[in-house]
Amino acid sequence: MILQALTEYYQTLADSGRISPPGWGQVKVSYALCIGADGALEQVVSVQTEQPKGKKTVLAPRLMRLPAPVKRSSGVAANFLCDNSGYLLGVDNKGKLQRALECFQACKALHQKLLGGLDSPAARAVLAFFQTWQPEQAASHPALASCWEEILAGGNLVFRYDGAFLHEDPQVQQAWDNHYQAAEDGPQMVCLVTGERGAVESVHPAIKNVQGAQSSGAALVSFNAPAFCSYGKEQNYNAPTSKYAAFAYTTALNHLLSDREHVYRMGDATVVCWAKCGGDIYQNIMGLALFGAKPSYTLTDLQGALNNLCDGTSVVLDEERLDPNMDFYILGLAPNAARLSVRFFLRNSFGAFLRNARAHQQRLEIVRPAYDKFETLPLWKLLDETVNQNSRDKTPAPNMAGEALRSILTDTPYPATLLNGVVLRIRAERTVTRGRAAILKAYYLKNIHPDVPKEVLTVSLNADSTNIPYNLGRLFSLLEAVQSAANPGINATIKDKYFNSASATPAIVFPVLLNLAQKHLKKLDAGLRTYYDKQITTLLSKLGESYPPRLSLPQQGSFQLGYYHQTQARFEKKEEKKHV
Repeated sequence: MILQALTEYYQTLADSGRISPPGWGQVKVSYALCIGADGALEQVVSVQTEQPKGKKTVLAPRLMRLPAPVKRSSGVAANFLCDNSGYLLGVDNKGKLQRALECFQACKALHQKLLGGLDSPAARAVLAFFQTWQPEQAASHPALASCWEEILAGGNLVFRYDGAFLHEDPQVQQAWDNHYQAAEDGPQMVCLVTGERGAVESVHPAIKNVQGAQSSGAALVSFNAPAFCSYGKEQNYNAPTSKYAAFAYTTALNHLLSDREHVYRMGDATVVCWAKCGGDIYQNIMGLALFGAKPSYTLTDLQGALNNLCDGTSVVLDEERLDPNMDFYILGLAPNAARLSVRFFLRNSFGAFLRNARAHQQRLEIVRPAYDKFETLPLWKLLDETVNQNSRDKTPAPNMAGEALRSILTDTPYPATLLNGVVLRIRAERTVTRGRAAILKAYYLKNIHPDVPKEVLTVSLNADSTNIPYNLGRLFSLLEAVQSAANPGINATIKDKYFNSASATPAIVFPVLLNLAQKHLKKLDAGLRTYYDKQITTLLSKLGESYPPRLSLPQQGSFQLGYYHQTQARFEKKEEKKHV
Protein backbone atom coordinates (compact mmCIF):
# COMPACT_ATOMS: atom_id res chain seq x y z
CA MET A 1 0.00 0.00 0.00
CA ILE A 2 2.82 2.42 0.87
CA LEU A 3 4.69 1.73 -2.37
CA GLN A 4 1.51 2.02 -4.44
CA ALA A 5 0.60 5.38 -2.88
CA LEU A 6 4.11 6.74 -3.43
CA THR A 7 4.19 5.47 -7.03
CA GLU A 8 0.87 7.19 -7.76
CA TYR A 9 2.20 10.37 -6.17
CA TYR A 10 5.31 10.20 -8.37
CA GLN A 11 3.19 9.88 -11.49
CA THR A 12 1.08 12.89 -10.44
CA LEU A 13 4.20 15.00 -9.93
CA ALA A 14 5.80 13.74 -13.15
CA ASP A 15 2.68 14.63 -15.18
CA SER A 16 2.94 18.21 -13.88
CA GLY A 17 6.71 18.40 -14.50
CA ARG A 18 7.54 18.85 -10.82
CA ILE A 19 9.80 15.82 -10.42
CA SER A 20 12.63 14.12 -12.30
CA PRO A 21 11.74 11.65 -15.08
CA PRO A 22 12.71 7.96 -14.79
CA GLY A 23 16.45 7.50 -14.59
CA TRP A 24 17.12 10.97 -13.19
CA GLY A 25 17.20 12.37 -9.68
CA GLN A 26 18.15 15.31 -7.47
CA VAL A 27 21.77 14.95 -6.33
CA LYS A 28 23.80 17.20 -4.02
CA VAL A 29 26.90 18.52 -5.82
CA SER A 30 29.81 20.45 -4.29
CA TYR A 31 32.35 21.03 -7.10
CA ALA A 32 32.61 21.05 -10.90
CA LEU A 33 35.66 19.74 -12.77
CA CYS A 34 36.25 22.14 -15.67
CA ILE A 35 37.99 20.31 -18.53
CA GLY A 36 39.32 21.35 -21.94
CA ALA A 37 38.82 19.74 -25.34
CA ASP A 38 41.94 17.61 -24.76
CA GLY A 39 40.57 16.32 -21.43
CA ALA A 40 42.98 18.35 -19.30
CA LEU A 41 41.68 19.50 -15.93
CA GLU A 42 41.84 23.28 -16.12
CA GLN A 43 39.98 24.43 -13.01
CA VAL A 44 37.85 23.24 -10.09
CA VAL A 45 34.85 25.47 -9.32
CA SER A 46 32.62 25.33 -6.25
CA VAL A 47 28.92 25.09 -7.10
CA GLN A 48 27.76 25.32 -3.48
CA THR A 49 25.08 27.85 -2.63
CA GLU A 50 24.19 29.84 0.46
CA GLN A 51 21.35 28.16 2.31
CA PRO A 52 19.66 28.94 5.65
CA LYS A 53 20.53 26.66 8.55
CA GLY A 54 18.67 27.72 11.66
CA LYS A 55 19.45 31.39 12.17
CA LYS A 56 22.61 31.25 10.08
CA THR A 57 23.38 31.12 6.37
CA VAL A 58 25.92 28.48 5.34
CA LEU A 59 27.44 27.14 2.14
CA ALA A 60 25.80 23.84 1.23
CA PRO A 61 25.91 21.49 -1.80
CA ARG A 62 23.69 22.45 -4.68
CA LEU A 63 20.88 20.21 -5.87
CA MET A 64 21.17 19.24 -9.53
CA ARG A 65 19.12 16.93 -11.72
CA LEU A 66 21.53 14.16 -12.67
CA PRO A 67 21.45 10.51 -13.72
CA ALA A 68 20.05 8.54 -10.81
CA PRO A 69 22.91 7.29 -8.60
CA VAL A 70 23.32 3.60 -7.92
CA LYS A 71 22.87 2.13 -4.46
CA ARG A 72 26.19 1.08 -2.95
CA SER A 73 27.01 -1.38 -0.21
CA SER A 74 30.60 -2.60 0.03
CA GLY A 75 31.29 -3.22 -3.64
CA VAL A 76 32.53 -0.95 -6.42
CA ALA A 77 29.71 0.67 -8.41
CA ALA A 78 30.24 3.84 -10.45
CA ASN A 79 27.74 6.61 -11.16
CA PHE A 80 27.40 8.36 -14.49
CA LEU A 81 28.56 12.02 -14.76
CA CYS A 82 28.55 12.63 -11.00
CA ASP A 83 30.48 10.95 -8.22
CA ASN A 84 32.99 11.48 -5.42
CA SER A 85 36.74 11.94 -5.81
CA GLY A 86 37.42 8.22 -5.47
CA TYR A 87 35.54 7.44 -8.68
CA LEU A 88 36.20 10.55 -10.80
CA LEU A 89 39.79 11.25 -9.71
CA GLY A 90 41.00 7.95 -8.25
CA VAL A 91 41.93 9.50 -4.88
CA ASP A 92 40.31 9.71 -1.45
CA ASN A 93 41.21 10.27 2.19
CA LYS A 94 40.52 6.72 3.35
CA GLY A 95 44.05 5.48 2.83
CA LYS A 96 43.02 2.68 0.45
CA LEU A 97 44.93 3.52 -2.71
CA GLN A 98 44.17 0.25 -4.51
CA ARG A 99 40.42 0.55 -3.93
CA ALA A 100 40.43 4.17 -5.17
CA LEU A 101 42.14 3.02 -8.37
CA GLU A 102 39.54 0.26 -8.82
CA CYS A 103 36.77 2.84 -8.41
CA PHE A 104 38.39 5.09 -11.01
CA GLN A 105 38.73 2.24 -13.50
CA ALA A 106 35.05 1.28 -13.01
CA CYS A 107 33.99 4.87 -13.60
CA LYS A 108 36.22 5.11 -16.66
CA ALA A 109 34.73 1.92 -18.14
CA LEU A 110 31.15 3.17 -17.58
CA HIS A 111 31.77 6.50 -19.33
CA GLN A 112 33.60 4.86 -22.23
CA LYS A 113 30.66 2.50 -22.68
CA LEU A 114 28.01 5.24 -22.70
CA LEU A 115 29.88 8.06 -24.44
CA GLY A 116 32.05 6.09 -26.87
CA GLY A 117 29.93 6.54 -29.98
CA LEU A 118 28.69 10.10 -29.45
CA ASP A 119 29.45 12.93 -31.87
CA SER A 120 29.63 15.54 -29.10
CA PRO A 121 32.62 17.74 -28.19
CA ALA A 122 31.66 17.54 -24.50
CA ALA A 123 31.50 13.73 -24.57
CA ARG A 124 34.86 13.52 -26.35
CA ALA A 125 36.39 15.85 -23.74
CA VAL A 126 35.26 13.58 -20.90
CA LEU A 127 36.58 10.49 -22.68
CA ALA A 128 39.90 12.28 -23.16
CA PHE A 129 39.94 13.16 -19.46
CA PHE A 130 39.58 9.50 -18.41
CA GLN A 131 42.18 8.49 -20.98
CA THR A 132 44.82 10.97 -19.82
CA TRP A 133 44.16 11.46 -16.11
CA GLN A 134 46.82 10.02 -13.79
CA PRO A 135 45.43 9.48 -10.23
CA GLU A 136 48.93 9.26 -8.73
CA GLN A 137 49.62 12.85 -9.83
CA ALA A 138 46.36 14.30 -8.44
CA ALA A 139 47.91 15.54 -5.19
CA SER A 140 50.32 17.81 -7.08
CA HIS A 141 47.86 19.05 -9.71
CA PRO A 142 47.61 22.87 -9.52
CA ALA A 143 43.84 22.94 -10.20
CA LEU A 144 43.17 20.84 -7.08
CA ALA A 145 45.52 22.64 -4.69
CA SER A 146 43.05 25.23 -3.38
CA CYS A 147 40.29 22.74 -2.51
CA TRP A 148 42.16 19.47 -2.06
CA GLU A 149 40.89 18.69 1.45
CA GLU A 150 37.30 19.61 0.63
CA ILE A 151 37.25 17.39 -2.46
CA LEU A 152 38.68 14.42 -0.55
CA ALA A 153 36.00 14.87 2.14
CA GLY A 154 33.53 13.06 -0.08
CA GLY A 155 31.43 15.72 -1.82
CA ASN A 156 30.04 14.95 -5.27
CA LEU A 157 31.77 16.25 -8.40
CA VAL A 158 30.42 16.88 -11.91
CA PHE A 159 32.04 17.70 -15.26
CA ARG A 160 31.90 21.09 -16.94
CA TYR A 161 33.01 21.79 -20.50
CA ASP A 162 32.96 25.07 -22.41
CA GLY A 163 30.92 26.81 -19.71
CA ALA A 164 28.17 24.16 -19.51
CA PHE A 165 27.66 21.08 -17.38
CA LEU A 166 28.09 17.82 -19.21
CA HIS A 167 24.77 16.43 -17.98
CA GLU A 168 23.00 19.30 -19.79
CA ASP A 169 24.26 18.13 -23.22
CA PRO A 170 21.28 16.69 -25.21
CA GLN A 171 23.28 13.85 -26.75
CA VAL A 172 24.67 12.84 -23.37
CA GLN A 173 21.19 12.91 -21.84
CA GLN A 174 19.86 10.71 -24.65
CA ALA A 175 22.73 8.28 -24.17
CA TRP A 176 21.88 7.92 -20.50
CA ASP A 177 18.14 7.49 -21.20
CA ASN A 178 18.90 4.74 -23.73
CA HIS A 179 21.18 2.99 -21.25
CA TYR A 180 18.65 3.24 -18.43
CA GLN A 181 15.77 1.93 -20.55
CA ALA A 182 17.87 -0.97 -21.85
CA ALA A 183 18.99 -2.11 -18.40
CA GLU A 184 16.24 -4.71 -18.07
CA ASP A 185 18.42 -7.56 -16.89
CA GLY A 186 16.38 -8.80 -13.92
CA PRO A 187 14.15 -11.88 -13.87
CA GLN A 188 10.67 -11.54 -15.33
CA MET A 189 8.08 -11.40 -12.56
CA VAL A 190 4.77 -9.71 -11.74
CA CYS A 191 5.34 -6.36 -10.05
CA LEU A 192 3.61 -6.12 -6.67
CA VAL A 193 3.05 -2.39 -7.17
CA THR A 194 1.82 -2.04 -10.76
CA GLY A 195 0.58 -5.59 -11.35
CA GLU A 196 2.45 -5.72 -14.67
CA ARG A 197 4.91 -8.43 -15.70
CA GLY A 198 8.48 -7.40 -16.45
CA ALA A 199 12.04 -7.21 -15.17
CA VAL A 200 12.28 -6.48 -11.44
CA GLU A 201 14.95 -4.66 -9.45
CA SER A 202 17.22 -6.63 -7.14
CA VAL A 203 18.31 -3.55 -5.14
CA HIS A 204 16.13 -0.45 -4.80
CA PRO A 205 17.53 3.10 -4.74
CA ALA A 206 18.37 4.56 -1.32
CA ILE A 207 16.07 6.78 0.76
CA LYS A 208 17.83 9.87 2.13
CA ASN A 209 17.16 12.64 4.69
CA VAL A 210 15.58 10.41 7.34
CA GLN A 211 16.76 11.75 10.70
CA GLY A 212 19.20 9.31 12.34
CA ALA A 213 19.63 7.05 9.29
CA GLN A 214 22.83 6.78 7.26
CA SER A 215 23.61 9.98 5.38
CA SER A 216 24.30 7.96 2.24
CA GLY A 217 20.76 6.62 2.35
CA ALA A 218 18.86 3.65 3.74
CA ALA A 219 16.55 1.00 2.32
CA LEU A 220 12.80 0.89 2.77
CA VAL A 221 12.55 -2.55 1.13
CA SER A 222 15.47 -4.85 1.87
CA PHE A 223 16.32 -8.54 2.35
CA ASN A 224 19.89 -9.09 3.54
CA ALA A 225 19.87 -12.52 5.17
CA PRO A 226 18.59 -16.02 4.29
CA ALA A 227 16.16 -15.90 7.22
CA PHE A 228 14.17 -13.20 5.44
CA CYS A 229 14.09 -14.94 2.07
CA SER A 230 11.82 -17.64 0.69
CA TYR A 231 11.64 -20.06 -2.24
CA GLY A 232 15.31 -19.57 -3.01
CA LYS A 233 14.91 -15.91 -4.03
CA GLU A 234 17.60 -13.40 -3.12
CA GLN A 235 17.51 -9.70 -2.18
CA ASN A 236 14.41 -7.79 -3.33
CA TYR A 237 13.26 -10.59 -5.61
CA ASN A 238 11.32 -11.68 -2.50
CA ALA A 239 9.16 -8.56 -2.99
CA PRO A 240 9.26 -8.19 -6.81
CA THR A 241 9.10 -4.54 -7.82
CA SER A 242 9.53 -3.38 -11.40
CA LYS A 243 12.31 -1.01 -12.38
CA TYR A 244 9.82 1.81 -12.90
CA ALA A 245 7.99 1.27 -9.59
CA ALA A 246 11.25 1.03 -7.62
CA PHE A 247 12.45 4.29 -9.15
CA ALA A 248 9.06 5.97 -8.77
CA TYR A 249 8.42 5.26 -5.11
CA THR A 250 11.99 6.09 -4.02
CA THR A 251 12.05 9.30 -6.06
CA ALA A 252 8.67 10.40 -4.69
CA LEU A 253 9.73 9.66 -1.10
CA ASN A 254 13.07 11.42 -1.52
CA HIS A 255 11.20 14.39 -2.99
CA LEU A 256 8.97 14.53 0.11
CA LEU A 257 11.91 14.16 2.50
CA SER A 258 13.91 16.90 0.78
CA ASP A 259 11.10 19.44 1.30
CA ARG A 260 12.09 20.91 4.67
CA GLU A 261 8.90 22.92 5.03
CA HIS A 262 6.79 19.76 5.07
CA VAL A 263 8.98 17.31 7.00
CA TYR A 264 8.26 16.92 10.70
CA ARG A 265 10.13 15.23 13.55
CA MET A 266 8.06 13.28 16.06
CA GLY A 267 10.29 11.52 18.59
CA ASP A 268 12.67 9.38 16.55
CA ALA A 269 10.30 9.35 13.57
CA THR A 270 10.56 11.52 10.46
CA VAL A 271 7.04 12.29 9.24
CA VAL A 272 5.91 13.27 5.74
CA CYS A 273 2.41 13.73 4.36
CA TRP A 274 0.93 14.23 0.91
CA ALA A 275 -2.33 14.47 -0.98
CA LYS A 276 -3.05 12.15 -3.89
CA CYS A 277 -3.48 15.15 -6.21
CA GLY A 278 -0.04 16.51 -5.30
CA GLY A 279 -1.14 19.92 -4.04
CA ASP A 280 1.27 21.56 -1.59
CA ILE A 281 -1.53 23.51 0.05
CA TYR A 282 -2.92 20.28 1.53
CA GLN A 283 0.43 19.74 3.25
CA ASN A 284 0.42 23.34 4.50
CA ILE A 285 -3.00 22.97 6.11
CA MET A 286 -2.20 19.63 7.74
CA GLY A 287 1.13 20.93 9.00
CA LEU A 288 -0.65 23.83 10.65
CA ALA A 289 -3.52 21.76 12.08
CA LEU A 290 -1.43 18.96 13.53
CA PHE A 291 2.27 19.74 13.64
CA GLY A 292 2.30 23.40 14.65
CA ALA A 293 3.73 24.76 11.40
CA LYS A 294 3.73 28.54 10.97
CA PRO A 295 0.64 29.78 9.10
CA SER A 296 1.08 31.62 5.82
CA TYR A 297 -2.56 32.75 5.73
CA THR A 298 -4.59 35.17 7.81
CA LEU A 299 -6.22 33.68 10.90
CA THR A 300 -9.71 34.53 9.64
CA ASP A 301 -9.21 32.86 6.24
CA LEU A 302 -7.57 29.86 7.85
CA GLN A 303 -10.21 29.30 10.51
CA GLY A 304 -13.00 29.58 7.96
CA ALA A 305 -11.25 27.14 5.61
CA LEU A 306 -10.66 24.59 8.39
CA ASN A 307 -14.26 24.73 9.56
CA ASN A 308 -15.61 24.25 6.02
CA LEU A 309 -13.23 21.37 5.28
CA CYS A 310 -14.14 19.65 8.55
CA ASP A 311 -17.81 20.02 7.61
CA GLY A 312 -17.16 18.42 4.20
CA THR A 313 -17.33 21.58 2.08
CA SER A 314 -14.74 22.43 -0.57
CA VAL A 315 -12.89 25.72 -0.14
CA VAL A 316 -10.65 27.89 -2.28
CA LEU A 317 -7.38 29.00 -0.70
CA ASP A 318 -4.49 30.60 -2.60
CA GLU A 319 -6.51 30.20 -5.81
CA GLU A 320 -6.54 26.41 -5.34
CA ARG A 321 -9.64 24.38 -4.56
CA LEU A 322 -9.30 22.03 -1.61
CA ASP A 323 -11.42 18.88 -1.69
CA PRO A 324 -12.22 17.42 1.77
CA ASN A 325 -12.69 14.00 0.12
CA MET A 326 -9.18 13.98 -1.37
CA ASP A 327 -7.12 10.92 -0.37
CA PHE A 328 -4.42 11.96 2.08
CA TYR A 329 -1.47 9.97 3.42
CA ILE A 330 0.79 10.33 6.47
CA LEU A 331 3.98 8.26 6.75
CA GLY A 332 6.36 8.01 9.70
CA LEU A 333 9.84 6.51 9.20
CA ALA A 334 12.40 5.65 11.88
CA PRO A 335 16.09 4.74 11.39
CA ASN A 336 17.19 1.13 11.75
CA ALA A 337 20.88 0.88 10.79
CA ALA A 338 21.04 0.70 6.97
CA ARG A 339 17.29 0.14 6.75
CA LEU A 340 14.15 2.08 7.66
CA SER A 341 11.31 1.09 9.96
CA VAL A 342 7.78 2.20 9.20
CA ARG A 343 6.47 3.67 12.46
CA PHE A 344 3.03 4.28 10.99
CA PHE A 345 1.23 4.73 7.68
CA LEU A 346 -2.22 6.32 7.71
CA ARG A 347 -4.65 6.85 4.86
CA ASN A 348 -7.96 8.69 4.99
CA SER A 349 -9.74 11.58 3.36
CA PHE A 350 -8.25 15.00 4.01
CA GLY A 351 -11.44 16.21 5.70
CA ALA A 352 -11.58 13.18 8.02
CA PHE A 353 -8.01 13.77 9.18
CA LEU A 354 -8.82 17.42 9.86
CA ARG A 355 -11.97 16.52 11.80
CA ASN A 356 -10.01 14.14 14.01
CA ALA A 357 -7.26 16.72 14.51
CA ARG A 358 -9.86 19.36 15.45
CA ALA A 359 -11.51 16.98 17.94
CA HIS A 360 -8.09 16.36 19.48
CA GLN A 361 -7.43 20.10 19.83
CA GLN A 362 -10.84 20.60 21.44
CA ARG A 363 -10.04 17.90 24.00
CA LEU A 364 -6.71 19.61 24.72
CA GLU A 365 -8.25 23.04 25.27
CA ILE A 366 -7.45 24.30 28.75
CA VAL A 367 -6.87 27.66 30.41
CA ARG A 368 -3.61 29.13 29.13
CA PRO A 369 -1.06 30.98 31.28
CA ALA A 370 -0.28 34.55 30.18
CA TYR A 371 3.33 33.65 29.35
CA ASP A 372 2.40 30.70 27.11
CA LYS A 373 2.87 31.68 23.45
CA PHE A 374 1.08 28.66 21.92
CA GLU A 375 -2.52 29.25 20.83
CA THR A 376 -2.89 25.50 20.30
CA LEU A 377 -0.55 22.73 21.41
CA PRO A 378 1.17 20.90 18.52
CA LEU A 379 2.01 17.24 18.92
CA TRP A 380 5.76 17.80 19.34
CA LYS A 381 5.04 20.10 22.28
CA LEU A 382 2.92 17.42 23.93
CA LEU A 383 5.66 14.83 23.48
CA ASP A 384 8.16 17.24 25.05
CA GLU A 385 6.03 17.23 28.20
CA THR A 386 7.05 13.59 28.76
CA VAL A 387 10.79 14.33 28.61
CA ASN A 388 13.20 15.76 31.15
CA GLN A 389 14.23 19.02 29.49
CA ASN A 390 17.44 19.11 31.55
CA SER A 391 18.65 15.77 30.21
CA ARG A 392 21.11 15.46 27.37
CA ASP A 393 18.78 13.29 25.28
CA LYS A 394 15.43 15.04 24.90
CA THR A 395 13.92 12.43 22.58
CA PRO A 396 10.56 10.98 23.71
CA ALA A 397 10.04 7.23 23.97
CA PRO A 398 10.53 5.73 20.47
CA ASN A 399 7.05 4.28 19.96
CA MET A 400 5.12 7.01 21.76
CA ALA A 401 5.10 9.51 18.89
CA GLY A 402 3.71 7.00 16.43
CA GLU A 403 1.11 5.69 18.87
CA ALA A 404 -0.01 9.20 19.82
CA LEU A 405 -0.24 10.42 16.22
CA ARG A 406 -2.14 7.30 15.18
CA SER A 407 -4.64 7.72 18.00
CA ILE A 408 -5.20 11.40 17.11
CA LEU A 409 -5.71 10.86 13.39
CA THR A 410 -7.88 7.76 13.77
CA ASP A 411 -9.83 9.25 16.71
CA THR A 412 -9.09 6.26 18.96
CA PRO A 413 -8.05 6.15 22.66
CA TYR A 414 -4.71 7.76 23.50
CA PRO A 415 -1.83 5.38 24.31
CA ALA A 416 -1.10 4.63 27.96
CA THR A 417 2.55 5.50 27.30
CA LEU A 418 1.55 9.15 26.85
CA LEU A 419 -0.22 9.27 30.21
CA ASN A 420 2.60 7.38 31.95
CA GLY A 421 5.19 9.77 30.55
CA VAL A 422 3.29 12.81 31.83
CA VAL A 423 2.66 11.28 35.28
CA LEU A 424 6.35 10.46 35.68
CA ARG A 425 7.36 14.04 34.82
CA ILE A 426 4.80 15.51 37.26
CA ARG A 427 6.10 13.28 40.03
CA ALA A 428 9.73 14.03 39.23
CA GLU A 429 9.34 17.81 38.85
CA ARG A 430 6.22 18.37 41.02
CA THR A 431 4.98 20.75 38.33
CA VAL A 432 1.72 20.65 36.36
CA THR A 433 2.32 22.66 33.20
CA ARG A 434 -0.32 23.65 30.71
CA GLY A 435 0.76 20.86 28.36
CA ARG A 436 0.64 18.20 31.08
CA ALA A 437 -2.76 19.36 32.31
CA ALA A 438 -4.02 19.38 28.71
CA ILE A 439 -2.81 15.80 28.19
CA LEU A 440 -4.52 14.66 31.41
CA LYS A 441 -7.75 16.33 30.33
CA ALA A 442 -7.66 14.97 26.76
CA TYR A 443 -6.65 11.48 27.88
CA TYR A 444 -9.54 11.03 30.32
CA LEU A 445 -12.04 12.65 27.96
CA LYS A 446 -11.19 10.04 25.33
CA ASN A 447 -10.19 7.14 27.59
CA ILE A 448 -13.24 7.40 29.89
CA HIS A 449 -12.64 6.38 33.51
CA PRO A 450 -15.23 6.45 36.34
CA ASP A 451 -12.74 8.02 38.78
CA VAL A 452 -12.30 11.05 36.50
CA PRO A 453 -15.78 12.48 35.81
CA LYS A 454 -16.44 15.07 33.15
CA GLU A 455 -17.06 17.73 35.78
CA VAL A 456 -13.28 17.94 36.39
CA LEU A 457 -12.36 17.79 32.68
CA THR A 458 -13.20 21.42 32.00
CA VAL A 459 -11.30 24.19 30.26
CA SER A 460 -11.04 26.30 33.41
CA LEU A 461 -11.84 26.05 37.11
CA ASN A 462 -15.10 24.31 37.96
CA ALA A 463 -15.94 25.82 41.35
CA ASP A 464 -19.15 23.76 41.56
CA SER A 465 -17.43 20.36 41.29
CA THR A 466 -17.99 17.99 44.22
CA ASN A 467 -15.28 15.56 43.16
CA ILE A 468 -13.08 14.98 46.23
CA PRO A 469 -9.69 14.43 44.47
CA TYR A 470 -10.32 17.52 42.31
CA ASN A 471 -11.13 19.66 45.36
CA LEU A 472 -8.13 18.28 47.22
CA GLY A 473 -5.97 19.56 44.35
CA ARG A 474 -7.68 22.94 44.59
CA LEU A 475 -7.12 23.01 48.36
CA PHE A 476 -3.42 22.19 47.93
CA SER A 477 -3.03 25.12 45.50
CA LEU A 478 -4.82 27.40 47.95
CA LEU A 479 -2.59 26.32 50.86
CA GLU A 480 0.45 26.96 48.67
CA ALA A 481 -0.85 30.48 47.94
CA VAL A 482 -1.28 31.14 51.68
CA GLN A 483 2.29 30.07 52.36
CA SER A 484 3.65 32.26 49.55
CA ALA A 485 1.65 35.28 50.79
CA ALA A 486 2.93 34.79 54.34
CA ASN A 487 6.53 34.18 53.22
CA PRO A 488 7.24 36.22 50.06
CA GLY A 489 10.20 34.94 48.08
CA ILE A 490 10.34 31.59 49.87
CA ASN A 491 12.66 29.16 48.12
CA ALA A 492 10.86 25.87 48.82
CA THR A 493 7.08 25.76 49.10
CA ILE A 494 4.84 22.93 50.23
CA LYS A 495 4.62 21.91 46.58
CA ASP A 496 8.32 20.98 46.59
CA LYS A 497 7.99 18.91 49.77
CA TYR A 498 4.48 17.49 49.80
CA PHE A 499 2.93 17.54 46.30
CA ASN A 500 3.44 13.84 45.47
CA SER A 501 2.50 12.54 48.90
CA ALA A 502 -0.54 14.84 49.08
CA SER A 503 -1.87 13.53 45.76
CA ALA A 504 -1.25 9.89 46.73
CA THR A 505 -2.02 9.73 50.48
CA PRO A 506 -4.09 12.82 51.37
CA ALA A 507 -5.23 11.48 54.77
CA ILE A 508 -1.64 11.56 56.03
CA VAL A 509 -0.52 14.87 54.51
CA PHE A 510 -3.44 17.30 54.58
CA PRO A 511 -3.81 17.52 58.39
CA VAL A 512 -0.17 18.59 58.51
CA LEU A 513 -0.66 21.13 55.70
CA LEU A 514 -3.76 22.65 57.33
CA ASN A 515 -1.91 23.02 60.61
CA LEU A 516 0.88 24.85 58.79
CA ALA A 517 -1.68 27.03 57.01
CA GLN A 518 -3.08 28.26 60.32
CA LYS A 519 0.38 29.48 61.29
CA HIS A 520 0.81 31.15 57.88
CA LEU A 521 -2.58 32.87 58.12
CA LYS A 522 -1.55 34.56 61.38
CA LYS A 523 1.21 36.42 59.50
CA LEU A 524 -1.27 38.01 57.03
CA ASP A 525 -3.23 41.23 57.46
CA ALA A 526 -6.86 40.90 58.48
CA GLY A 527 -8.35 41.40 55.01
CA LEU A 528 -6.14 38.85 53.26
CA ARG A 529 -6.49 36.40 56.16
CA THR A 530 -10.28 36.58 55.89
CA TYR A 531 -10.13 36.17 52.09
CA TYR A 532 -8.09 32.95 52.27
CA ASP A 533 -9.91 31.61 55.33
CA LYS A 534 -13.25 31.79 53.52
CA GLN A 535 -11.91 29.90 50.52
CA ILE A 536 -10.35 27.20 52.69
CA THR A 537 -13.59 26.80 54.64
CA THR A 538 -15.61 26.50 51.43
CA LEU A 539 -13.37 23.73 50.09
CA LEU A 540 -13.27 21.88 53.41
CA SER A 541 -17.07 21.82 53.46
CA LYS A 542 -16.99 19.89 50.15
CA LEU A 543 -14.48 17.34 51.43
CA GLY A 544 -16.46 16.04 54.40
CA GLU A 545 -15.10 15.02 57.77
CA SER A 546 -12.24 12.78 56.60
CA TYR A 547 -9.75 12.55 53.76
CA PRO A 548 -9.28 9.52 51.48
CA PRO A 549 -6.41 7.33 52.75
CA ARG A 550 -5.16 6.75 49.20
CA LEU A 551 -5.87 8.02 45.66
CA SER A 552 -5.62 5.82 42.56
CA LEU A 553 -3.71 6.93 39.48
CA PRO A 554 -6.85 8.32 37.74
CA GLN A 555 -7.86 10.07 40.96
CA GLN A 556 -4.40 11.62 41.13
CA GLY A 557 -5.11 12.95 37.64
CA SER A 558 -8.22 14.70 39.03
CA PHE A 559 -6.08 16.08 41.87
CA GLN A 560 -3.52 17.45 39.43
CA LEU A 561 -6.20 19.05 37.25
CA GLY A 562 -7.79 20.67 40.32
CA TYR A 563 -4.40 22.01 41.37
CA TYR A 564 -3.74 23.41 37.87
CA HIS A 565 -7.18 25.02 37.51
CA GLN A 566 -7.02 26.64 40.94
CA THR A 567 -3.50 27.91 40.37
CA GLN A 568 -4.39 29.45 37.01
CA ALA A 569 -7.51 31.05 38.49
CA ARG A 570 -5.30 32.61 41.17
CA PHE A 571 -2.87 33.98 38.59
CA GLU A 572 -5.72 35.27 36.41
CA LYS A 573 -7.01 37.35 39.32
CA LYS A 574 -3.55 38.82 39.82
CA GLU A 575 -3.40 39.77 36.14
CA GLU A 576 -6.83 41.41 36.38
CA LYS A 577 -5.70 43.49 39.36
CA LYS A 578 -2.63 44.67 37.43
CA HIS A 579 -4.77 45.77 34.47
CA VAL A 580 -7.16 47.61 36.78
